[in-house]
Amino acid sequence: MYRKVLLAYDGSVEGRRALREGAKLAQLCRSEVFLLAVVEVSSIMTPEAGLTIPIELQTEDYKAILNEGTERLKALGFTPTARLEVGDAGQKIAEVAEEIGAHLVVVGHRPQGTLARWFGSIGSYLVKRLRCSVLVAQTEISDAEFERLKPAPTAAE
Repeated sequence: MYRKVLLAYDGSVEGRRALREGAKLAQLCRSEVFLLAVVEVSSIMTPEAGLTIPIELQTEDYKAILNEGTERLKALGFTPTARLEVGDAGQKIAEVAEEIGAHLVVVGHRPQGTLARWFGSIGSYLVKRLRCSVLVAQTEISDAEFERLKPAPTAAE
């Protein structure tokens, strides 16, 4: 059903929820898993505080986030393909999904203020742009339930 699953991951609570829910579904479907983190240029600049964070620092942070997500997936028996992009999150997720031929894209849901809702969420952008299924993960999966996704040790171990 879903042979290729793209998990958008940013290390946030919502991103971890998407990783867990997406991994569980990918495991049930025996899917190939792709993990994507996007450094958003707009998040690097904080005009209200009058400062900017160098892109190199943001990129290093996201590399660590991507590595952490990759390790979580490897612990579940996946061999994920990990990728880091810089730009608009919605646009980059859509581009990568199309490039790899994703059958399912999983993103987290972050409650937004009135102004953000006016312009739309990443999930709604992806639903309009992509031809594959999009899951906006909101289900809380406990640590214990997530641990049960790990493959059982073999006799050789």
